[in-house]
Amino acid sequence: MTDPISPLPTLDSAVQEFINVWAANLGQVLAQISGTAFAVESSLTPPPEFPVPQEHDLQMSVVVAGSLRGEMNLRVPRPAMLGLGQLFLQEPQNASAELKPDHRDALEELLRQAAGQIATGLSSRWGEAQLRVQAGAPPSWSAGARGWFLSGPGVPYRLLMEWQLSAALIAGLKPATKDVPTAASGDVGAGGPDKLDLLMDVELDVALRFGKRSMRLREILELDAGSVIELDRQVQEPADLLLDGRLIARGEVVVVDGNYGLRVLEMISSPE
Repeated sequence: MTDPISPLPTLDSAVQEFINVWAANLGQVLAQISGTAFAVESSLTPPPEFPVPQEHDLQMSVVVAGSLRGEMNLRVPRPAMLGLGQLFLQEPQNASAELKPDHRDALEELLRQAAGQIATGLSSRWGEAQLRVQAGAPPSWSAGARGWFLSGPGVPYRLLMEWQLSAALIAGLKPATKDVPTAASGDVGAGGPDKLDLLMDVELDVALRFGKRSMRLREILELDAGSVIELDRQVQEPADLLLDGRLIARGEVVVVDGNYGLRVLEMISSPE
């Protein structure tokens, strides 16, 4: 069987620095909750016991905005979800206990709290960034980088969390490693286009959005086959074209050889 979580071989130095900020601040938040030192390590090699993705895993989507833009996904398997949920709720650690919705909700809240501290840690390197964390589905985009957060030696609580970064987020991290010449500096001819060419083959995921709607958790749980969800857009209104969550264009939906397509009517000069 093909391994669906095989890691990418190396990380760019800027990506590694981004992950180090996550690991350090996750450790600080978990130390505050547990009342003990909590080292968090990052690894590109999955531990032997790391389970393949399961339907009941917690999938957390992290939308990065501000000075950085892109998406990150966090996947927490059941054992870690239970243990960290028990930690946040101040329950005894019991690996055989029933996993309850309270444990899942507690872990989601823990990650949201950590996101605020992580955003502060990122600002000293990349400028002000915002992290919006919410439970979701496995990412629809292809991972540009992937690895794992693990609890360090001697930590009494088990942390096991897979992370993935979108190509758009990685592209935004890399220019921070050097001073990239700009037109104002008069050095574009010397190196600017060549540096830009390095990004031209980066694969980015685009998505078509017909509309959106905010729903309460109870409404989502009541959904079944045949349910109809009313969106906030009229049929005649244009659809949105998103690049890793950012609006870049609007247009009308067409069908090309049996596949959906988009005829672009408007480019968004300042992406929302």
